[in-house]
Amino acid sequence: MRNVLIICTANSARSVLGEALFRHLGQGSFRSFSAGSTPRGTVNPDALACLERHGLPSDGFRSKSWEEFSGLDAPRMDLIITVCDSAAGEACPVWPGHPMVVHWGIPDPAGVQGDDATRAAAFDLAYERLERRINAMLALGDRVFTADDGKARLVAIGATADTQDLSNA
Repeated sequence: MRNVLIICTANSARSVLGEALFRHLGQGSFRSFSAGSTPRGTVNPDALACLERHGLPSDGFRSKSWEEFSGLDAPRMDLIITVCDSAAGEACPVWPGHPMVVHWGIPDPAGVQGDDATRAAAFDLAYERLERRINAMLALGDRVFTADDGKARLVAIGATADTQDLSNA
């Protein structure tokens, strides 16, 4: 069982989607968590609606600080993924166990203005990008955590997993 922490600034949208996707796609091989550097305090309702549209549970999520995962009593993480550029650039806490830290930038769907359908489309795109990246990571197998080039392979997922999105833009 591997522990993964998905981090974004507010912990209200992208990181919550990532936490839910790891729970679903990891099929018991991952315990997933999400947190924020400056949590909003509530999960974005559009994120919860997105999970429901995709058939994933939407209950039990909360917006919380990454400080919950930096103490001695915190679960030891194997992987930390930042999904927003501002969180990736911040001075992170020292994580117990010194896990791999990678960045998979995803545009913030919570920043999209418009009607319900416009916002839903933005959240669905973020969901689909995260789903593709997580599936690409899972395809590497557990050996990615011990391989000499494991971190580089995980970083590359964040840079290449959305190639088809760019061709459709």
